[in-house]
Amino acid sequence: MSRVYNFSAGPSMLPEEVLKKAAAEMLDYEGSGQSVMEMSHRSKVYDSIIKGAESLLRELMNIPDNYKVLFLQGGASTQFAAIPLNFMNGSGKADFIITGQWAKKAFSEAKKYGDVKAVASSEDEVYTYIPKTSKEDFRSDADYVYICMNNTIYGTVYKNLPDTGDIPLIADISSCFLSEPLDVTKFGMVYGGAQKNVAPAGLTIAIIREDLLGKARDITPTMLNYQIHADNDSLYNTPPCYTIYICKLVLEWIKNLGGLEKMKELNEAKAKMLYDFLDNSKLFKGTVKKEDRSLMNVPFVTGNEELDAKFVKESTAAGFVNLKGHRTVGGMRASIYNAMPIEGVKALVDFMEKFEKENG
Repeated sequence: MSRVYNFSAGPSMLPEEVLKKAAAEMLDYEGSGQSVMEMSHRSKVYDSIIKGAESLLRELMNIPDNYKVLFLQGGASTQFAAIPLNFMNGSGKADFIITGQWAKKAFSEAKKYGDVKAVASSEDEVYTYIPKTSKEDFRSDADYVYICMNNTIYGTVYKNLPDTGDIPLIADISSCFLSEPLDVTKFGMVYGGAQKNVAPAGLTIAIIREDLLGKARDITPTMLNYQIHADNDSLYNTPPCYTIYICKLVLEWIKNLGGLEKMKELNEAKAKMLYDFLDNSKLFKGTVKKEDRSLMNVPFVTGNEELDAKFVKESTAAGFVNLKGHRTVGGMRASIYNAMPIEGVKALVDFMEKFEKENG
Protein backbone atom coordinates (compact mmCIF):
# COMPACT_ATOMS: atom_id res chain seq x y z
CA MET A 1 0.00 0.00 0.00
CA SER A 2 1.26 3.48 -0.83
CA ARG A 3 1.67 6.03 1.96
CA VAL A 4 -1.31 8.25 2.70
CA TYR A 5 -1.28 12.00 3.29
CA ASN A 6 -1.60 12.23 7.07
CA PHE A 7 -3.17 15.47 8.27
CA SER A 8 -3.21 14.41 11.94
CA ALA A 9 -2.78 17.10 14.59
CA GLY A 10 -0.39 14.81 16.45
CA PRO A 11 1.25 12.43 16.49
CA SER A 12 1.80 13.58 12.97
CA MET A 13 3.72 12.57 9.89
CA LEU A 14 7.51 12.62 9.84
CA PRO A 15 9.73 13.43 6.84
CA GLU A 16 10.11 10.37 4.63
CA GLU A 17 13.83 11.00 4.42
CA VAL A 18 14.04 10.73 8.21
CA LEU A 19 12.02 7.52 8.32
CA LYS A 20 14.21 5.92 5.66
CA LYS A 21 17.41 6.85 7.48
CA ALA A 22 16.02 5.54 10.77
CA ALA A 23 15.01 2.31 9.04
CA ALA A 24 18.48 1.89 7.55
CA GLU A 25 20.05 2.39 10.98
CA MET A 26 17.55 0.30 12.91
CA LEU A 27 19.80 -2.73 13.46
CA ASP A 28 23.17 -0.99 13.44
CA TYR A 29 23.63 2.68 14.32
CA GLU A 30 26.82 3.96 12.69
CA GLY A 31 28.77 0.75 13.16
CA SER A 32 27.94 0.36 16.84
CA GLY A 33 26.38 -3.05 16.19
CA GLN A 34 23.20 -2.07 18.00
CA SER A 35 20.01 -0.12 17.54
CA VAL A 36 19.54 3.21 19.26
CA MET A 37 16.54 1.52 20.90
CA GLU A 38 18.95 -0.82 22.70
CA MET A 39 21.90 1.32 23.71
CA SER A 40 22.61 2.73 27.15
CA HIS A 41 21.81 6.39 27.62
CA ARG A 42 25.13 6.60 29.52
CA SER A 43 27.18 5.30 26.59
CA LYS A 44 29.56 7.45 24.56
CA VAL A 45 27.70 6.72 21.34
CA TYR A 46 24.37 7.87 22.80
CA ASP A 47 26.04 10.89 24.39
CA SER A 48 26.95 12.04 20.89
CA ILE A 49 23.30 11.71 19.83
CA ILE A 50 21.75 13.75 22.63
CA LYS A 51 24.49 16.39 22.54
CA GLY A 52 24.23 16.53 18.78
CA ALA A 53 20.48 17.09 18.99
CA GLU A 54 20.94 19.94 21.45
CA SER A 55 23.69 21.52 19.35
CA LEU A 56 21.54 21.41 16.21
CA LEU A 57 18.53 22.85 18.04
CA ARG A 58 20.65 25.70 19.41
CA GLU A 59 22.00 26.41 15.93
CA LEU A 60 18.63 26.34 14.14
CA MET A 61 16.78 28.39 16.77
CA ASN A 62 19.75 30.64 17.59
CA ILE A 63 19.36 29.83 21.30
CA PRO A 64 21.63 32.01 23.47
CA ASP A 65 24.10 30.47 25.93
CA ASN A 66 22.10 31.73 28.92
CA TYR A 67 19.23 29.39 28.06
CA LYS A 68 19.14 25.72 29.04
CA VAL A 69 17.77 23.11 26.64
CA LEU A 70 16.07 20.21 28.40
CA PHE A 71 14.86 16.94 26.91
CA LEU A 72 12.00 15.83 29.14
CA GLN A 73 9.10 13.39 29.35
CA GLY A 74 5.47 13.78 30.36
CA GLY A 75 4.22 15.83 27.43
CA ALA A 76 3.09 19.44 27.53
CA SER A 77 0.41 18.52 30.05
CA THR A 78 2.98 17.66 32.74
CA GLN A 79 4.51 21.10 32.32
CA PHE A 80 1.16 22.64 33.28
CA ALA A 81 2.05 21.69 36.88
CA ALA A 82 5.84 21.93 36.61
CA ILE A 83 5.75 25.56 35.47
CA PRO A 84 3.94 27.01 38.52
CA LEU A 85 5.93 24.74 40.85
CA ASN A 86 9.20 26.07 39.42
CA PHE A 87 8.35 29.69 38.67
CA MET A 88 5.28 30.93 40.57
CA ASN A 89 7.26 31.43 43.75
CA GLY A 90 7.86 35.18 44.02
CA SER A 91 4.53 36.92 44.42
CA GLY A 92 2.76 33.61 43.85
CA LYS A 93 0.86 35.18 40.95
CA ALA A 94 0.66 34.33 37.25
CA ASP A 95 -1.37 35.85 34.41
CA PHE A 96 -2.80 33.81 31.54
CA ILE A 97 -4.27 34.53 28.12
CA ILE A 98 -6.82 31.84 27.29
CA THR A 99 -6.87 31.08 23.57
CA GLY A 100 -8.01 27.49 23.57
CA GLN A 101 -8.32 24.20 25.37
CA TRP A 102 -4.63 23.78 26.19
CA ALA A 103 -4.19 27.26 27.67
CA LYS A 104 -7.38 26.67 29.64
CA LYS A 105 -6.04 23.38 31.00
CA ALA A 106 -2.73 25.00 31.94
CA PHE A 107 -4.68 27.76 33.72
CA SER A 108 -6.77 25.25 35.66
CA GLU A 109 -3.68 23.32 36.73
CA ALA A 110 -1.83 26.46 37.85
CA LYS A 111 -4.79 27.40 40.05
CA LYS A 112 -3.73 24.62 42.41
CA TYR A 113 -0.47 26.41 43.19
CA GLY A 114 -1.19 30.12 43.46
CA ASP A 115 -3.07 33.23 42.40
CA VAL A 116 -3.73 32.94 38.69
CA LYS A 117 -5.70 35.39 36.60
CA ALA A 118 -7.17 35.10 33.13
CA VAL A 119 -6.26 38.49 31.71
CA ALA A 120 -7.97 37.88 28.36
CA SER A 121 -9.86 35.09 26.60
CA SER A 122 -11.29 34.34 23.17
CA GLU A 123 -13.75 31.77 24.49
CA ASP A 124 -16.62 34.13 23.67
CA GLU A 125 -16.14 33.34 19.96
CA VAL A 126 -15.09 29.68 20.31
CA TYR A 127 -11.39 30.66 20.30
CA THR A 128 -11.44 31.80 16.67
CA TYR A 129 -9.19 34.80 17.34
CA ILE A 130 -6.24 35.96 19.46
CA PRO A 131 -7.34 38.58 22.00
CA LYS A 132 -5.46 41.87 22.03
CA THR A 133 -3.74 42.92 25.25
CA SER A 134 -1.60 45.80 26.48
CA LYS A 135 1.17 45.90 29.07
CA GLU A 136 -1.23 47.48 31.56
CA ASP A 137 -3.47 44.40 31.48
CA PHE A 138 -0.88 42.33 33.34
CA ARG A 139 -0.24 42.54 37.06
CA SER A 140 3.12 44.22 37.62
CA ASP A 141 4.09 41.69 40.28
CA ALA A 142 3.09 38.57 38.36
CA ASP A 143 5.82 35.93 38.32
CA TYR A 144 5.12 35.17 34.67
CA VAL A 145 2.61 35.50 31.84
CA TYR A 146 1.53 32.32 30.08
CA ILE A 147 0.32 31.82 26.50
CA CYS A 148 -0.21 28.96 24.07
CA MET A 149 1.50 30.24 20.93
CA ASN A 150 -0.33 28.16 18.33
CA ASN A 151 -3.71 26.65 19.10
CA THR A 152 -3.89 23.23 17.48
CA ILE A 153 -7.60 22.65 17.88
CA TYR A 154 -8.81 26.09 16.81
CA GLY A 155 -6.17 27.08 14.25
CA THR A 156 -5.03 30.42 15.68
CA VAL A 157 -1.50 31.69 16.24
CA TYR A 158 0.17 34.73 17.77
CA LYS A 159 1.57 36.93 15.01
CA ASN A 160 2.57 39.54 17.59
CA LEU A 161 3.57 38.59 21.12
CA PRO A 162 1.87 40.29 24.07
CA ASP A 163 3.89 43.10 25.63
CA THR A 164 4.58 41.89 29.16
CA GLY A 165 7.29 44.40 30.03
CA ASP A 166 9.74 42.86 32.49
CA ILE A 167 7.46 39.95 33.37
CA PRO A 168 8.81 36.68 31.92
CA LEU A 169 6.68 35.31 29.08
CA ILE A 170 6.19 31.54 29.00
CA ALA A 171 4.80 29.89 25.86
CA ASP A 172 3.62 26.44 24.87
CA ILE A 173 4.90 26.16 21.29
CA SER A 174 4.02 22.49 20.76
CA SER A 175 2.25 22.87 17.42
CA CYS A 176 4.45 25.55 15.86
CA PHE A 177 7.84 24.27 17.07
CA LEU A 178 10.46 24.72 14.33
CA SER A 179 7.88 25.93 11.80
CA GLU A 180 9.55 29.33 11.45
CA PRO A 181 12.21 31.44 13.19
CA LEU A 182 11.44 32.37 16.80
CA ASP A 183 13.26 34.95 18.92
CA VAL A 184 13.86 32.91 22.06
CA THR A 185 15.16 35.98 23.93
CA LYS A 186 11.61 37.35 24.11
CA PHE A 187 10.65 34.50 26.43
CA GLY A 188 11.56 33.26 29.86
CA MET A 189 10.64 29.78 28.68
CA VAL A 190 9.27 28.04 25.62
CA TYR A 191 8.40 24.38 25.55
CA GLY A 192 6.50 21.84 23.53
CA GLY A 193 5.61 18.25 22.96
CA ALA A 194 7.62 16.93 20.03
CA GLN A 195 4.93 14.77 18.43
CA LYS A 196 3.57 17.44 16.10
CA ASN A 197 6.59 18.85 14.34
CA VAL A 198 9.81 17.51 15.84
CA ALA A 199 9.74 13.78 16.59
CA PRO A 200 7.47 10.89 17.61
CA ALA A 201 5.47 11.09 20.83
CA GLY A 202 7.35 10.78 24.12
CA LEU A 203 9.65 13.80 24.09
CA THR A 204 9.05 17.28 25.49
CA ILE A 205 11.61 20.01 24.86
CA ALA A 206 11.94 22.95 27.25
CA ILE A 207 14.13 26.00 26.62
CA ILE A 208 14.52 28.02 29.82
CA ARG A 209 16.40 31.20 30.70
CA GLU A 210 18.96 30.30 33.36
CA ASP A 211 18.11 33.05 35.84
CA LEU A 212 14.62 31.57 36.28
CA LEU A 213 15.99 28.23 37.45
CA GLY A 214 16.70 27.19 41.02
CA LYS A 215 13.53 28.64 42.54
CA ALA A 216 11.32 25.56 42.67
CA ARG A 217 9.28 25.19 45.84
CA ASP A 218 10.28 22.48 48.30
CA ILE A 219 7.30 20.26 47.48
CA THR A 220 8.24 20.08 43.79
CA PRO A 221 8.69 16.43 42.79
CA THR A 222 12.27 15.74 41.75
CA MET A 223 11.19 14.80 38.24
CA LEU A 224 9.37 18.12 37.81
CA ASN A 225 12.28 20.27 39.00
CA TYR A 226 13.86 21.87 35.94
CA GLN A 227 17.08 22.63 37.83
CA ILE A 228 17.63 18.92 38.46
CA HIS A 229 17.34 18.16 34.74
CA ALA A 230 19.55 21.12 33.82
CA ASP A 231 22.26 20.05 36.29
CA ASN A 232 22.23 16.54 34.81
CA ASP A 233 22.15 17.52 31.12
CA SER A 234 18.73 15.87 30.70
CA LEU A 235 20.18 12.56 31.93
CA TYR A 236 18.98 12.50 35.55
CA ASN A 237 16.98 9.43 34.56
CA THR A 238 16.63 7.48 31.33
CA PRO A 239 15.41 9.95 28.69
CA PRO A 240 13.24 8.99 25.69
CA CYS A 241 16.35 7.87 23.85
CA TYR A 242 14.95 6.80 20.49
CA THR A 243 12.65 9.82 20.21
CA ILE A 244 15.62 12.14 20.81
CA TYR A 245 17.48 10.28 18.06
CA ILE A 246 14.61 10.87 15.63
CA CYS A 247 14.52 14.50 16.77
CA LYS A 248 18.18 14.80 15.78
CA LEU A 249 17.41 13.38 12.35
CA VAL A 250 14.55 15.87 11.90
CA LEU A 251 16.84 18.73 12.92
CA GLU A 252 19.40 17.57 10.36
CA TRP A 253 16.63 17.45 7.74
CA ILE A 254 15.59 21.04 8.52
CA LYS A 255 19.19 22.23 8.41
CA ASN A 256 19.72 20.56 5.03
CA LEU A 257 16.56 22.22 3.71
CA GLY A 258 17.99 25.64 4.55
CA GLY A 259 17.01 26.22 8.15
CA LEU A 260 13.97 27.84 9.70
CA GLU A 261 13.74 30.71 7.20
CA LYS A 262 13.35 28.16 4.40
CA MET A 263 10.95 26.14 6.56
CA LYS A 264 8.79 29.24 7.03
CA GLU A 265 8.81 29.90 3.28
CA LEU A 266 7.61 26.38 2.55
CA ASN A 267 4.97 26.48 5.29
CA GLU A 268 3.63 29.82 4.08
CA ALA A 269 3.30 28.46 0.54
CA LYS A 270 1.33 25.43 1.76
CA ALA A 271 -0.95 27.49 4.00
CA LYS A 272 -1.60 30.07 1.28
CA MET A 273 -2.66 27.37 -1.15
CA LEU A 274 -5.22 25.98 1.28
CA TYR A 275 -6.48 29.31 2.65
CA ASP A 276 -6.83 30.78 -0.86
CA PHE A 277 -9.05 27.85 -1.80
CA LEU A 278 -11.16 28.22 1.35
CA ASP A 279 -11.57 31.97 0.80
CA ASN A 280 -12.91 31.38 -2.70
CA SER A 281 -14.94 28.25 -2.08
CA LYS A 282 -18.74 28.35 -2.11
CA LEU A 283 -18.98 25.19 -0.03
CA PHE A 284 -16.07 25.21 2.42
CA LYS A 285 -15.08 28.03 4.73
CA GLY A 286 -12.32 28.58 7.27
CA THR A 287 -13.35 29.26 10.86
CA VAL A 288 -10.53 31.58 12.03
CA LYS A 289 -10.22 35.35 11.71
CA LYS A 290 -7.78 35.95 8.86
CA GLU A 291 -5.26 37.97 10.86
CA ASP A 292 -4.85 35.15 13.39
CA ARG A 293 -4.65 32.13 11.07
CA SER A 294 -2.15 29.40 11.89
CA LEU A 295 0.34 28.10 9.33
CA MET A 296 0.11 24.68 10.95
CA ASN A 297 -3.54 23.90 11.69
CA VAL A 298 -6.36 24.82 9.31
CA PRO A 299 -9.92 24.15 10.56
CA PHE A 300 -12.79 24.40 8.08
CA VAL A 301 -16.46 23.45 7.73
CA THR A 302 -19.19 23.10 5.13
CA GLY A 303 -21.88 24.37 7.49
CA ASN A 304 -23.68 21.03 7.28
CA GLU A 305 -22.73 18.27 9.73
CA GLU A 306 -23.87 15.48 7.41
CA LEU A 307 -21.84 16.92 4.56
CA ASP A 308 -18.84 17.29 6.88
CA ALA A 309 -19.12 13.59 7.77
CA LYS A 310 -19.42 12.64 4.10
CA PHE A 311 -16.31 14.65 3.27
CA VAL A 312 -14.30 13.00 6.05
CA LYS A 313 -15.39 9.54 4.92
CA GLU A 314 -14.66 10.13 1.23
CA SER A 315 -11.37 11.93 1.86
CA THR A 316 -10.18 9.04 4.04
CA ALA A 317 -11.02 6.56 1.30
CA ALA A 318 -9.05 8.74 -1.12
CA GLY A 319 -5.92 8.65 1.05
CA PHE A 320 -6.29 11.88 3.03
CA VAL A 321 -6.44 10.70 6.64
CA ASN A 322 -7.17 12.34 10.00
CA LEU A 323 -9.05 15.33 8.58
CA LYS A 324 -11.88 15.08 11.11
CA GLY A 325 -11.97 18.12 13.37
CA HIS A 326 -11.38 17.91 17.11
CA ARG A 327 -14.32 16.39 18.99
CA THR A 328 -14.96 19.70 20.79
CA VAL A 329 -15.49 21.73 17.61
CA GLY A 330 -16.42 19.30 14.82
CA GLY A 331 -15.95 20.04 11.14
CA MET A 332 -12.58 19.33 9.58
CA ARG A 333 -8.98 20.29 10.30
CA ALA A 334 -5.92 19.91 8.13
CA SER A 335 -2.70 19.96 10.11
CA ILE A 336 0.02 20.82 7.60
CA TYR A 337 3.15 20.56 9.70
CA ASN A 338 6.71 20.76 8.39
CA ALA A 339 6.75 17.19 7.08
CA MET A 340 3.62 17.60 4.96
CA PRO A 341 4.87 18.09 1.39
CA ILE A 342 3.34 20.82 -0.74
CA GLU A 343 2.16 18.04 -3.07
CA GLY A 344 -0.03 16.76 -0.23
CA VAL A 345 -1.74 20.12 0.20
CA LYS A 346 -2.22 20.49 -3.56
CA ALA A 347 -3.75 17.01 -3.74
CA LEU A 348 -6.09 17.88 -0.86
CA VAL A 349 -7.21 21.10 -2.56
CA ASP A 350 -7.84 19.20 -5.80
CA PHE A 351 -9.95 16.69 -3.88
CA MET A 352 -11.90 19.50 -2.16
CA GLU A 353 -12.60 21.12 -5.53
CA LYS A 354 -13.92 17.83 -6.84
CA PHE A 355 -16.06 17.29 -3.72
CA GLU A 356 -17.48 20.80 -4.06
CA LYS A 357 -18.49 20.21 -7.68
CA GLU A 358 -20.25 17.01 -6.71
CA ASN A 359 -21.90 18.27 -3.53
CA GLY A 360 -22.09 22.06 -3.80
